[in-house]
Amino acid sequence: MSKFNKTLIAAASGLVVPQAPAIIRARTMDSAMQTFDAATVDSAGAFLIGELERLDPTLHAPLASFTWSRDIDLREDITLADDFSSFTRTEFAAPDGTAVSKKSWIGKTTTALTGVGVDNAKTPTPVTPWGMELGWSMFELASSMQVGRPIDTDKVTAMNWKYNFDVDEQVYMGDAGLGQYGLLNSPLVTPTNVPNGASGSPLWSQKTPDEILADVNSTLTGAWAASGYAYVPTRLLVPPTAFASLVSTKVSTAGNVSILEFLKANSIAMANNGTPLEILPVKWLETAGVGSTRRMVAYTKQRDKVRFPLVPLQRTPLQFRGIHQYVAYYGRLGAVEVVYPELIAYRDGI
Repeated sequence: MSKFNKTLIAAASGLVVPQAPAIIRARTMDSAMQTFDAATVDSAGAFLIGELERLDPTLHAPLASFTWSRDIDLREDITLADDFSSFTRTEFAAPDGTAVSKKSWIGKTTTALTGVGVDNAKTPTPVTPWGMELGWSMFELASSMQVGRPIDTDKVTAMNWKYNFDVDEQVYMGDAGLGQYGLLNSPLVTPTNVPNGASGSPLWSQKTPDEILADVNSTLTGAWAASGYAYVPTRLLVPPTAFASLVSTKVSTAGNVSILEFLKANSIAMANNGTPLEILPVKWLETAGVGSTRRMVAYTKQRDKVRFPLVPLQRTPLQFRGIHQYVAYYGRLGAVEVVYPELIAYRDGI
């Protein structure tokens, strides 16, 4: 055995060998490629941090939500070529018949008959173009694909979120810059305030279950009366804080039914329509009322009563400009068409 081999064996066993060459531990110069000695890792041969790291490829988007598709029906007959969407409201009129009953009675020898009048009023609404362009270089695309998260996919996801945020606000609140209104703040609906409860406050957090039920039923009754007692609203939208209070508060200390279930089962909507009142939270209602107060909205979710004109997103073919790729997404967004404002009721101050 050579002198050099004997020296290595002695060093490995922990012996001090006089005049033996110093053993230098090698290190990489790249901080991203750190290595560890045998005391840290096993003999499997995995020395790089990247080789021992498990990256979750899921895109964790910002914490946000949108509910517009839940609360309104779409009018999808609009095309990219349309600048406006419109609808008509038809009014009927007929002269009185007899002086007493007002019915259109006639006699056997009647020679003159009355008729009816029909008036159509058209309501146009602008349908505004919406669009975004996504772009990336070939270097960005190659680098992102190497780490398992293609930049083109991430940018499309981000664009879809932005689109849904814009539609969400347009459906519920409209656009102040365009002079448009949404489902929660239509000028065609006159808001009223809820009365104070026995505690002297209009807030639901200070009211009893019976007082809250009275607020809900008076709101539904107001829309019912405005429609000539033809329709009782089927849906109630409330602020999230009020919704949380309805869910978490019991009707009584001895019961196991929340105020939410109590309202669904005992509202006028349940008695008249035969189905429980739908009560759902909407974040925009926290400050939608007059003076930025909390508002509740009662309405009937049917396409012929209230709807939102929308042209679904479309895209251009992928375009190359030098070392960059571009694709554009585009569509049209209208404003909420309130065909029958009589069927919507606003109550503030809850």
